[in-house]
Amino acid sequence: MTKPPRPPRSKPLLRDETIAMQSGRISSRDPAQPKLPFDPMPDRVEPALALLTESPPVTGDWGWEIKWDGYRLHVHIEGGRVRVLTRGGFDWTSRFPAIAEAARALGPASMILDGEAVVLDEQGKPDFNLLQKSLGASGQKIGNRASPALFYAFDLLYLDGHDMRQVEYRARRHLLEEALRGHDGAILLSEEVDADPAQLLAHACSLGLEGIVGKRQGSPYRSGRTGDWIKLKCIQSHAFIVVGYEPSTASRAGFGSLLLAAYRNEDLVCVGSVGTGFKERDAMQLRKKMDKLPWRGKQPPVTYSDKRNLVWLQPTLIAEIEYRAWTADEKLRHPSYKGLREFQDNAAVYRFDRQE
Repeated sequence: MTKPPRPPRSKPLLRDETIAMQSGRISSRDPAQPKLPFDPMPDRVEPALALLTESPPVTGDWGWEIKWDGYRLHVHIEGGRVRVLTRGGFDWTSRFPAIAEAARALGPASMILDGEAVVLDEQGKPDFNLLQKSLGASGQKIGNRASPALFYAFDLLYLDGHDMRQVEYRARRHLLEEALRGHDGAILLSEEVDADPAQLLAHACSLGLEGIVGKRQGSPYRSGRTGDWIKLKCIQSHAFIVVGYEPSTASRAGFGSLLLAAYRNEDLVCVGSVGTGFKERDAMQLRKKMDKLPWRGKQPPVTYSDKRNLVWLQPTLIAEIEYRAWTADEKLRHPSYKGLREFQDNAAVYRFDRQE
């Protein structure tokens, strides 16, 4: 015997097709129900900076990683849009296309990554000079080069509607590792190394690296140089202002050394000269830049008692200089020229009143 068909389990959507469809009444929100927080993505975040120390701390819970020799960047990812911002807040997205492409691949999540753009040499070590050349920073106009640099991410400031800056570092680090897991391309994780910092520093120095960085595991993300982040360097390196040069007939570029200055309060003071580290092509391009910046004042831009013949310049060029130590009269010992810093990079010029 055939069974009769079963009636439908659901009621007809409309009993009367002439009646308009209506939704149910929306009830008022229960005030006891917790609200889901949502933080708008900040347009820009002032970066946290590492305080230079001579030795690692003996107490506290710290995380350690390699110090990268490059340009500090923040990568903003939101709604498919990517912005690559320099330390000074300038948009350099077009200059780092590989990093921007890798950032888009991290979507649809929204985030702000903190890290360093570097170019590696043939031995796999960061090379600041190669980075500058890839950007055309040795004398060509800004924006006409696209760098193949890699971005080593070491912090996560924002994630999917949540401002992470008040979250302790160890938790931000964990979320950063999860966000980058399984992704290839130009954005890489700056690995945290579980090792004694003194031994790690010695190993970094033996490999020719710049140094190491330590971060308090329980600290929030605070802009500026607060001491939550510290750095230990193998070789000292800072930015100084070029205030003049010594002419030379032996060099094709026409100069033998650059005169450098640092700040003491609001005044520029001479810290000596640098005559090594120049490659011929870079020196030629540097000379072209200096020829456009003659000093017009009656007195030199810094107090100077030496009798050498010098050509004074407007104090606008900023050079990155490696050096071993300071002399007793506050001059650089064994300085070497690494390259020019760009205005948009907002490099901190050395200050005697606020050492880095």
